[in-house]
Amino acid sequence: MPRAIWHGSISFGLVSIPVRLFPATSRKTVRFNQIDTRTGSRVRQKRVSEADGSEVPMEDIAKGYELSSGRYVVITDDELAALDPEASRTIDLVEFVDQASINPIVYDSAYFLAPDEANVKPYALLLRALTEADKVGIARFVMRGKEYLAAIRPDHDKLVLSTMLYADEIRGVEDIPGLDVVARTEVNDKEVAMANQLIASLDAEFDSAAFEDSYRQKVLDLIERKAAGESGLVELPTPMEENKVIDIMAALEASVAAAKAARANQGVGAVANADADAEADDVGDGDGSGSDARPEAATKKAPARKVAAKKATPRARKSA
Repeated sequence: MPRAIWHGSISFGLVSIPVRLFPATSRKTVRFNQIDTRTGSRVRQKRVSEADGSEVPMEDIAKGYELSSGRYVVITDDELAALDPEASRTIDLVEFVDQASINPIVYDSAYFLAPDEANVKPYALLLRALTEADKVGIARFVMRGKEYLAAIRPDHDKLVLSTMLYADEIRGVEDIPGLDVVARTEVNDKEVAMANQLIASLDAEFDSAAFEDSYRQKVLDLIERKAAGESGLVELPTPMEENKVIDIMAALEASVAAAKAARANQGVGAVANADADAEADDVGDGDGSGSDARPEAATKKAPARKVAAKKATPRARKSA
């Protein structure tokens, strides 16, 4: 069970709502240690002086900010502590905005806000009010000596707090090469219509559970095999091809055709399964008059299987 990393209250106006903050995410990164291949022992890093290579004890280490001249300005921990924001156990809501007005790029880390079990009603009230108003609360709060800008939004039966980046932490698009050309690039109506067809053919309800980190799973499988004593070469990845200029219309048409074929294959599979289930029901629901009903049911279902086979054959030749 996750542990709360912060306790306090949401405050707006004269209203105070006791809450606890829990991390909403858990990274699944596979972590490695550095190993000396000669001895199999772990490699440790040491803090050494650039001047003479000697190891520097922690008590002699300070923070230094490098200037453009190459010189360093040394800042002590006490000097930084004097600048810390005033410790507070309050999440101060300063305004309410439309969800659509927030560019998702500003969201940083997500946390679940849980109510105080002894006083849930104020939490439930804010949750319902935000949901019905379709608004997001913008707030400031201090956690672990740092002040954060955050958004509090309703998510079904809970409130979610997302820390946000400040405006000067978002790169300007003028720094990204190639984006300035987009506005001057013309596309015709036929290309747009074909692109819309491709989008429509892949339209779906997003389900995060349908996706997984296949690379991480491959790494874990490799670790398990090697831990079990298996040895052998790992297949090298296929070299990436250089970017080539393509015919956009031809690529769109091929993509739409492939998407439709994939959807059709899913449909044929579903129909075949339904036919098989219906056939089983017909066979099992005889009237008790003997075996006459079973050949009749099988005979009626035979054409459906024949049609499915005819449809499948051209697709097999095309993919080959």
